[in-house]
Amino acid sequence: MSTLTSITNEKISVPAIRARKVRSGSVPIACLTAYSKPMAQLLDPHVDVILVGDSLGMVLYGFESTQPVTLDMMIDHGAAVVRGAKRALVVVDMPFGTYKLSPAQAYQNASRIMAETGCAAVKLEGGTEMAETVAFLTRRGIPVMGHIGLLPQSVSASGGYRAHGREEAEAHYLVQSARKLQDAGAFAIVIESTVEPLAARITQELEIPTIGIGASPACDGQILVTDDMLGVFQDFKPKFVRQFAQLGQQISTAVQDYAKAVRQHEFPAPEHCFGVKPLVPIQDNSANKTAPDKAPHKKRGRR
Repeated sequence: MSTLTSITNEKISVPAIRARKVRSGSVPIACLTAYSKPMAQLLDPHVDVILVGDSLGMVLYGFESTQPVTLDMMIDHGAAVVRGAKRALVVVDMPFGTYKLSPAQAYQNASRIMAETGCAAVKLEGGTEMAETVAFLTRRGIPVMGHIGLLPQSVSASGGYRAHGREEAEAHYLVQSARKLQDAGAFAIVIESTVEPLAARITQELEIPTIGIGASPACDGQILVTDDMLGVFQDFKPKFVRQFAQLGQQISTAVQDYAKAVRQHEFPAPEHCFGVKPLVPIQDNSANKTAPDKAPHKKRGRR
C-alpha cells in the first residue's frame, strides 16, 4: 500500500522521510527550495521537504557560486522558512567553510543552525571523507541529509558543472560514499548531476531514500530549485530542470502594466485610497467675468 504522507496535514518527521523508499511502496518524496516565509507558505501544503539551500547565494544575492554564502545568511533565511512551514520537513544547508575543518566545527555550526532556525535537519556536501563528521553529528542528535555527485560548493575543484559517475573510478567512489554516509547515520542522500544508471543503482542498494536532482527517475524523491522550476531565475537553465511555469515573463508583464498605469494616472484609483469623497467639479468661469474696473489714477500735483 502506498504511503501518501504528502497529502496529510500531519507534521512530517525525519523518521517518516527515512522510511520513504519507493520499492517499499512509498510515494516519491517531493522536495523544493525556499528562502522566505511567503514561499514556504506556498510550498508547505504540497511538498514533503523544503530545503533552505545555499543556492540562495546565486538566486537571491547574485553571487557567481554558493561559496560566498555565510552561516548568518543561512540562519536568517532558515528561520524565515521555518516560520512559514507547518507540515513539511525543513532542512537547512550548511554553507561552505562551516563543517569540513573538523567534526567539532561541524557540530558547533550545525547546532547553531538547529537552535536558531528551528529546522529539522541540516544538509552537507561530500562523500566518504564526510562520513566521520556525519556520524559525529548524528550521535549528538543532529539529523543529517547527505549530498553526493556534483557538489556546488566544490564545483571549481571538481571540473565544473558536469555529469558525475561516467568513469569507473568515480562511479565506485560515489557508490562507496553513499554506503558510508548511510552507515554514518544520514537519513537521506541527495544525488546531483549523476549519470542515470549509477543513480538508480545507488538508490536500489541503499536502505535510506535518495533524492535526485539531475540523477534518475528511480530515485526515491526529486528536488529542484523553486526559482528554476517556476521560470523565475533567468541567468541560465540547467539541463535537468523542467519549468512548470513561466513566472519570470508573467512578472515582467505585470510590472510593465503597473508602470504604465502609474504614468497614465490610472493607478491609484479611488478604490485604492482612504476617505475619498466625490469631488465637486470646479467650474472655470474666468471667460465670463468682466475685467475689474481699474482704480482711477490720481495725478500728483505740485504743492
